[in-house]
Amino acid sequence: MRILHPLQQDWILGLALIFLWPLAAMAEAIDVGDRLELMVDDFLCESMENVRYHLHSPVDRGEVMRFDQPWEGAFSGYGSMVQESERILFYYRGLPKAGQDGSVAEVTCVAESRDGIHWNKPPLGLYSTSDGSENNIILSNKAPFSHNFSPFLDRNPSAKGFRFKALAGIASSGLMAFGSRDGLEWEALSESPVFSPEGWVLDSQNVAFWSPHESRYLCYYRSSVDGIRSIARASSTDFLDWKAEGQMRFSDTDSIRPSQHLYTNQTQPYFRAPHIYVATPARFFPGRKVLSDEEARLIEVHPKYYNDTSDAALMTSRGGLLYQRFHLEALLRPGIGANNWVSRSNYPVLGWVQTSPHEMSFYTNQDYGQPTAHLHRYVFRLDGLSSVRAGDHPGIWVSKPLVRSGNHLFLNASTSASGFLRIELMDEDGEPIEGYAGDHAMEWIGNEVQRPYRWKRGPMIELNEERPIRMKIHLKDADLFALRFGRRNS
Repeated sequence: MRILHPLQQDWILGLALIFLWPLAAMAEAIDVGDRLELMVDDFLCESMENVRYHLHSPVDRGEVMRFDQPWEGAFSGYGSMVQESERILFYYRGLPKAGQDGSVAEVTCVAESRDGIHWNKPPLGLYSTSDGSENNIILSNKAPFSHNFSPFLDRNPSAKGFRFKALAGIASSGLMAFGSRDGLEWEALSESPVFSPEGWVLDSQNVAFWSPHESRYLCYYRSSVDGIRSIARASSTDFLDWKAEGQMRFSDTDSIRPSQHLYTNQTQPYFRAPHIYVATPARFFPGRKVLSDEEARLIEVHPKYYNDTSDAALMTSRGGLLYQRFHLEALLRPGIGANNWVSRSNYPVLGWVQTSPHEMSFYTNQDYGQPTAHLHRYVFRLDGLSSVRAGDHPGIWVSKPLVRSGNHLFLNASTSASGFLRIELMDEDGEPIEGYAGDHAMEWIGNEVQRPYRWKRGPMIELNEERPIRMKIHLKDADLFALRFGRRNS
């Protein structure tokens, strides 16, 4: 066996590094393809200077539907929005009296809409009520499953038969699986529970969905850690055999113990970027009493439901057992008026609905425990939950190396009349790419949910798509909400 001289060894090692370095760079680059990337976390960010991530507040659009039928009432809740083509279904618990959680007094109801703004309660005739009224009940006399029945549209390409699925149940029953072909008539998919975790679990809305990102069904469910309401995760390949994966971790505490009670979790793939899970949990503050007894009497809230308060937060996940809590402030603050400062109000409904080309609607249960209990609508800019923001003093946001699909870069951004975004392209080592940096990078000025960026040479990126690039984004008095690479006609 021949032994190489040390100088020969160094020469061979250097030659290997020359040829393997491009492969190493490619391995480190993030393949964003033509996916929409929201500025809700720092997944793409390498560094930033004089910019910050800003959480945006929704615009109040008011009440859209009162829970005013005898089988609905003041304790209606745990809602889910499911959109199938042009039909939008809103599922929710009907419960007219307090203290009957998990009993036959609970029913599951549905409302329908074509635009997410105007709603009707279809007279289905599937179940009868004590007074014989036409009603919109889709599940009755199935205690305790109407307590937290939470449907979704199954987007698993291999799924057959039931396009709509749901999980429902509490700790004493375990979770049962249900299916429906039309979203209205439901049946149990098994004779026994499909998932039965132990402990203080399941006594809230437990949400499930098919994840194309992880190629399996996921369930995010109520759990507890050290007496704090928290969230755990389970998974399944067939929706009938579930396995617990563990407690979720939270980036703000770097542990499985959340910094506040999270009463619901409302975790789901974002409807325009399903590789990102967006969660809008209800934050619950037990014992944080805001109203006086007299104020509570005037709004006719149930005596048990004004000793606490709650609002809504924002978390995200890209899979696995980690929630990013980039923004610790409220996504939704309780509104003006005593009716908004009671227990279990301001609870987000599961699901987003795009209600115009440039906005999306977000819904909550409001006035809980009051005669005025209703579904409330708010709107956000499309893809506009969070942004990278710079004030009047310019800032810089630099991406990690990215591999893309597409020769255009589309931005969802807004500037003031004096503000701008300017984007330079660099190679994986941070060196400017000729024709796409310095004076070649033009100012992007305006307010659009999707508009291509232009360099002096034009909007096309005439570079090998497999070549990793970095973006160096200069911002002044501007917000960058989202971006994606793609073709001009996409």
